Amino acid sequence: MATLFTRIVNGEIPCHKVAETEEFLAFLDINPLSEGHTLCIPKKETDSIFDLEEETYIGLQLFAKHVAEGLMKVVPCKRIGTAVLGLEVPHAHIHLIPVNSDQDLNFSRPRTTPLDSDLAETAKKIQAAL
Repeated sequence: MATLFTRIVNGEIPCHKVAETEEFLAFLDINPLSEGHTLCIPKKETDSIFDLEEETYIGLQLFAKHVAEGLMKVVPCKRIGTAVLGLEVPHAHIHLIPVNSDQDLNFSRPRTTPLDSDLAETAKKIQAAL
């Protein structure tokens, strides 16, 4: 059965797309740790990031770097933090999270529930910055 992220790639589940190439997709997390929290994924379903072929792994990292540069222009923050957990969805992905302190990367703290319209506006701003 396809993962949630594969269903997003296939258009079965909507997302707030930030960037896309033939191989990769970046979209906003619907329950972010902070505004702009973005997920970068390979379109090809692979469980763990370290199971990716070397070329895909490097490509995903470069894609995430590009998205982070646009994100940094849009969301006021000191840095873009990254995390690779892969526990919640068995599909390799990189979290890009605007941060101002170490605590902003604490996944045990409550997540926000932004309005769909706010997510759409943030996605549009990030797209324009890329």
